Amino acid sequence: MVWYLQNIGGPMHPSTVAQGKTAFFELPKALEGLGTITQSITSAVPKMHSSIPGLGRVMVFLAAALASASLAVPEGWEEEGVQYGQLGTDVTLLCAGALPGSPVQWRRAGAVALPEGSAIQQGALVLPSANLASMGTYSCHGEDGGLLHAVSLRLGYLPGVPFVSCRASDYENFSCSWTSSVETFLPTRYITTYRNKNGHVGLCLQDPSRPGTCTVHRSEFWSSYRLNITEVNPLGFSYRLLDVTMQAIIKPDPPEGLVVEPIPLAPRRLHVSWKYPSSWPKEPHFQLRFRLQYRPVIHHSWSVVETVNLSEVITDAFTGLEHVVQVSAKDFLDAGNWSEWSAEARATPVRDLATTVSEETTTDARLDSLAEEPSQAPNPEPINRSDPLEKMAVLVSLGIFAFFVLAAVLVITILIWLRVRKPGKDKTKPNFLVAATHLKALPKAQIL
Repeated sequence: MVWYLQNIGGPMHPSTVAQGKTAFFELPKALEGLGTITQSITSAVPKMHSSIPGLGRVMVFLAAALASASLAVPEGWEEEGVQYGQLGTDVTLLCAGALPGSPVQWRRAGAVALPEGSAIQQGALVLPSANLASMGTYSCHGEDGGLLHAVSLRLGYLPGVPFVSCRASDYENFSCSWTSSVETFLPTRYITTYRNKNGHVGLCLQDPSRPGTCTVHRSEFWSSYRLNITEVNPLGFSYRLLDVTMQAIIKPDPPEGLVVEPIPLAPRRLHVSWKYPSSWPKEPHFQLRFRLQYRPVIHHSWSVVETVNLSEVITDAFTGLEHVVQVSAKDFLDAGNWSEWSAEARATPVRDLATTVSEETTTDARLDSLAEEPSQAPNPEPINRSDPLEKMAVLVSLGIFAFFVLAAVLVITILIWLRVRKPGKDKTKPNFLVAATHLKALPKAQIL
């Protein structure tokens, strides 16, 4: 997960920031200057009693923008005889060797005429709304046709805000990758820096063998980082600021060494084992949990099992069918994201020996029968491929079901018996009361 922050500055032309070439031109000096500027502004903000909300944050961002802008025009792009211009705008080419007010002629290499709409103003060639077809080599000449100056024109666009995402394959380092949001048609470079919550400013190191990526080494697990990815070309620069935390961007590499093996005498089982990714730190307090997915090759739906172990036994494989298995990993405490799935491994459960012998015997008997008495009638007895464990499970289920049925019958019988018995008691009670009343009405002598 990556949080994208508000883009500060967007595409900017170097001329908008005090000459671009300052004391911050060299990168180490720029980083030092950025830290000094930001720290001084941050310390000064509490002393400022302003009614403008968020002023301190704006000033800190402004300091970062100034430092980045100071790096916007590397001297390596000031190539002799090359001029850069922005597509869709008016481009002016100067004739450096001409005297002021002297007439000059402009020519374009490989073309009979200059681009349509072009005009010469005070010795300079103006190309209105320049497009890609306007690119080429131009030269200016004096009245005698002698060459005064030649320039190669390259056109493109200002950089766009780059798309950036970050990922940590372990708790010691994290990497960020980016892509340009605009095709500029111009040479492009990237300045990649970071600042942690303690105020430390450093480089996100770029690897020439992996263009478009940089890495922060020895990162702190509980720290947060602000990345500044600045895209620079001869016309200007644009940058993206984003905040990342290690817990949010952790995504291990896929587990390695996946092995799937059949288990002897177990026709529905496969043993699967794997290893931690080699990039994960070998420390006991940084554990991983795993997710196993498997299916028969001929099926499309996966079965998934999670475990913290480095091995697992699949107990519901299909006998005689090849299975494909993959495994992925995630931080044990559920931080970050699941890794990509590992490479596939395949295996086929062994067939039950008794079933195999039974099938062979049945096949032999069938062949003998066909040899003696040819018949078109199929064998009515199906081959038994059921697992003994399945039979035991069915028997146990039937026993439990029978027990509950008997218990229900017994309860119903008792309830019926109680209901029948109660009216009998009520019937004898009135007869007793009648007899007692009759005796009370008789004279005492008659009672005695």
